[in-house]
Amino acid sequence: MADLAEEIRVEITQAAENDELDLPTLPEVAMKIRETAEHPDVSVAMLAEVIAQDPSLAAQIIKVANSALFKGIQSTEDITMAVGRMGVDYAANLATGLAMRHMFQATSELIDRKMRDTWNHAKDVAGVANVLASSLTKLAPDQASLAGLTHSIGALPVLSWAEENDHLLSDEATLDRVIEQVQAPLGTMILQHWNFTDDLVRVPTEMGRYDREVETIDYVDLVQVANLQCVVGTDHPLTQLDWSKVTAFPRLGLSAEQAHETLSELSELFQMSKEVFG
Repeated sequence: MADLAEEIRVEITQAAENDELDLPTLPEVAMKIRETAEHPDVSVAMLAEVIAQDPSLAAQIIKVANSALFKGIQSTEDITMAVGRMGVDYAANLATGLAMRHMFQATSELIDRKMRDTWNHAKDVAGVANVLASSLTKLAPDQASLAGLTHSIGALPVLSWAEENDHLLSDEATLDRVIEQVQAPLGTMILQHWNFTDDLVRVPTEMGRYDREVETIDYVDLVQVANLQCVVGTDHPLTQLDWSKVTAFPRLGLSAEQAHETLSELSELFQMSKEVFG
């Protein structure tokens, strides 16, 4: 099994390096959203018009605008008001991430389940990262959400490749091992291909380095901590990680002991935020 996983890892890696692996592309509505948001004369109305082209996406943006993330503001059902409430940058980043949900679908039962599990976990990480950014840092919550939604995007081409290679479908353990080994570099490659900013591009590759040393807190730190929080109470291997060795916590101003207490205090906000992204 280990030999097969290594063989597949090499095959996928070489295909990516030779531009022979089909990397996922952003949905058309997401590309239009990003192009509009980057226009020097962009307005709330302009961005809202683009988002409104996808009624389901517009409904999700309105849901977020009416959520506890923007508590204390009167409810609205108007996409322009929702975008205005968030601001152009926040709405564009959120809409970009949420538009990716259609990418995580497959025809085979195993791969479709894997894609849905990957997307659902990414949404949870995005929700927690959003709260961490707004509660404990000066980093942009919308960027934190987008970092969370895209941190495992490298699994997508592996799963798409596996759907076309039946010898993986009968061995879920091998598939999981391959994803674990290659999703980080593929994720960075994809985000570079999408012209994401450097602070998001490095998240997939660096989020597994829990002893990393950087001068100031960044989105990698937020995704790391969000990911750790999202696996609490499960049988995930990361639950065995010693939090005192996770350097992101001191950059959040927390010791390992304080981290458990603080994250517990934020648990209600985490849950509300995850439901928003759901």
